Amino acid sequence: MDGLMQFTTEDGATVVVEGIEDESGARLVSRGGGPAQAARTFEGSLEGVRAAAESALRVFRDGTLQPDTVELEFGVRLTAEAGAVIAKGSAEGHLVVKLSWSPERTGTAAEATGR
Repeated sequence: MDGLMQFTTEDGATVVVEGIEDESGARLVSRGGGPAQAARTFEGSLEGVRAAAESALRVFRDGTLQPDTVELEFGVRLTAEAGAVIAKGSAEGHLVVKLSWSPERTGTAAEATGR
């Protein structure tokens, strides 16, 4: 098992996350055998991922596509130093985007444009 990281929430609760070995083989090590203490709160660590999700939603909701629903899936890795980072799926950053349109809306839009 990899090292453990301890995050504190803004409400004071403790969240312990299993660390992941990075590509160089380095591991997070704590003193005294307990989990390593994260530098940020759990919520603070997720702020960057939240900002990325908001930006992605703006891109897919604005403009000509106008889907009824937008579904985003991020692979997130937590580190004690950097907080949450978007994890790579294979060789790239991991982001899955699903856009959908309801049949009723598609038909109405086509009728309105005369297609």
